[in-house]
Amino acid sequence: MIQIQGLSKSYDGGQSYAVRDLSLDLADGETLVLLGSSGCGKSTLLKMLLRLVEPTSGTIFVDGRPLAEREPIEWRRSIGYVFQAIGLFPHMTVARNVGMGLELTGAAIATRDTVVREMLELVGLAPSEYGHRLPQELSGGQQQRVGVARALAADPRYLFMDEPFGALDALTRDALQQEMRSLKERLGKTIVFVTHDIFEALTLGDRIAVLDGGRLEQAGPPQDVVGHPATDFVKDLFGKPAEQLSAFRDVFE
Repeated sequence: MIQIQGLSKSYDGGQSYAVRDLSLDLADGETLVLLGSSGCGKSTLLKMLLRLVEPTSGTIFVDGRPLAEREPIEWRRSIGYVFQAIGLFPHMTVARNVGMGLELTGAAIATRDTVVREMLELVGLAPSEYGHRLPQELSGGQQQRVGVARALAADPRYLFMDEPFGALDALTRDALQQEMRSLKERLGKTIVFVTHDIFEALTLGDRIAVLDGGRLEQAGPPQDVVGHPATDFVKDLFGKPAEQLSAFRDVFE
């Protein structure tokens, strides 16, 4: 379990805050979606969870132990991380990209080969067809699937995803969202998923945490956030898509 207590981050000595006095819990096996527009603090929060940046104040606990007491490299190796830019090594085959984390930890070749095959099959890419290819020989959606496979290869307890489908076209994004729903149900991982897409949040989240200006506006199951908004910001945020869908219905009637 991850517990965030009074977390704040300022890059200018307290003149302004990217994240301000944020408290939030993440249960084991849960998918928590951090939702908000650019600059709301969601990616900064994810970076603090990854220990890429340190909080100005507040504490993150993992299973009751302060995260600051854990060695950063050891912590990051317990996490699968998927982000929008994908970050595949262009000169390495798909198979080696997927198995890179295992290679770095010294896993045996036979073990790596088995895991790579299993992970590619898990994300819908036949190992015999795609394992030998280079990343540039794949579509954007296929590359993102490889990124997910790589993140899962070391069987991490946590999976952190920073707008992983944001650069993809709508049809590909929708297909990957549905695959992600299936994967999270099958694997039972604890997932933090960052997005600015309201429909993506509703599709994937067991709970949604809405951020604005570095502050947590509301956190709860999708039906609670939509049906019982805690602030005017949350009400307006989820009201606008409903108005847009209503307008489209009028067009087609």
